[in-house]
Amino acid sequence: MTAYFLGVDIGGSKSHAMIADAHGHVLGIGRGGTGNHEAIGFEGFALALRQITDQALTSAGIGKEQISGFGLGIAGYDFPIDRLPHEEAIQALGIPAPYEFVNDAVIGLIAGARAGWGVSVVAGTGNNCRGRDAQGREGRVAGVGYWTAEHGGGFDLVRKAIQAVAMAWSMRGPETRLTEKFLNYLGVHDVLDMLEGLSRGRLELSAAAVMLVFETAAEGDPVACDVIRWMGRELASLALGVIRQLHFERLEFDVVLTGSLYKGSPLITEAMREAIHTVAPGASFVPLQAPPVVGAVLLGMEQVNLRAPEVRLALTENARRLFDAAEGKVNHA
Repeated sequence: MTAYFLGVDIGGSKSHAMIADAHGHVLGIGRGGTGNHEAIGFEGFALALRQITDQALTSAGIGKEQISGFGLGIAGYDFPIDRLPHEEAIQALGIPAPYEFVNDAVIGLIAGARAGWGVSVVAGTGNNCRGRDAQGREGRVAGVGYWTAEHGGGFDLVRKAIQAVAMAWSMRGPETRLTEKFLNYLGVHDVLDMLEGLSRGRLELSAAAVMLVFETAAEGDPVACDVIRWMGRELASLALGVIRQLHFERLEFDVVLTGSLYKGSPLITEAMREAIHTVAPGASFVPLQAPPVVGAVLLGMEQVNLRAPEVRLALTENARRLFDAAEGKVNHA
């Protein structure tokens, strides 16, 4: 009898489900939008979960009873109080197989770490950090950002850049090309107009403005470069906390770089490497190459004690090909 495994990645902006067999062949996928309970509530989470799971089962041409194990990575699953309502929605799917669900940062780690364990540092619109050792013990940060001084998301970088512009304006810091970039972006005449608009709610900035910082750094602006290095050090701080929790200081392990911000500037990884290597010189830095849902499928396989490196490699390759085709990308390899 063929064993099939379901993986689910519930995100803040998009969600995926995928079904694969024990050899890493992908049979079906499901796609959806926001599934995070913090954005749409637990009823919305349950609906998004059901929709993408049903899509995946239909495209794979199998029934729920054929699933041998499944794993889920869920954005917003941060505290013990969140477990029961998530569990109720998962059990309502009616899939009679063992399962486990984790914060979505963990499935990025499982998908990207060559040994299946290490540290994942997420840097996208938001940020997070999780780790897992070879025995499955987990290390973490709170994942709530401002209140716990966990910086490193896109909006954090934008806010730091605005602070640099304000410091230049008030002559507390050096001049920077960021000033002209943000004034043009917001369509305002001077820094005081910008600061008044931002502080009073007349103007708004989103994480998308992070590209201004990357562009300015690429042009050689020292202040913009320093802002990006600051973010790298903040992300390193998250990783270092998890490294100490899991006693990785003397081990060789992967730090999986998960999220779109790493593509913006190599200065991020350079600053992270410098800070992390002072504590854990055996850390290697690995960009996440697989869709995170791959990690969820592998988590599902773990529920029946299936852990084979060759399965991870095959699953990653097949999933990347499928996702690239769906996005219209051409693989010339």
